Amino acid sequence: MDDDNAPVVLINVYKCDPARQEDLIEYLTQLAQAQRSLEGFISATLHRGLNGKVVANHAVWRSREDWKAMTRDPAVVAAMEPIMAVATFEPHLYEPGEVIE
Repeated sequence: MDDDNAPVVLINVYKCDPARQEDLIEYLTQLAQAQRSLEGFISATLHRGLNGKVVANHAVWRSREDWKAMTRDPAVVAAMEPIMAVATFEPHLYEPGEVIE
């Protein structure tokens, strides 16, 4: 997909010590709250790993450009600081797929 104006899905898996998973959920919730007011934000869903070692974030943005702008927003940069102190992460952008129910 080469269209910077098409919707994108961010799937970001955060790895943490099981003792910090609750902290990580709290920090990611604060991050999502900071993102909600930004241009192009559509939704975010946090998924707590049953093994206690991961949290996945599934977020939808109106476009790749909106997502890129979000990563430079000062409130988002500040909200990422405590996350980076307790977790590693690997974000990937996807084009929206089919929902199978």
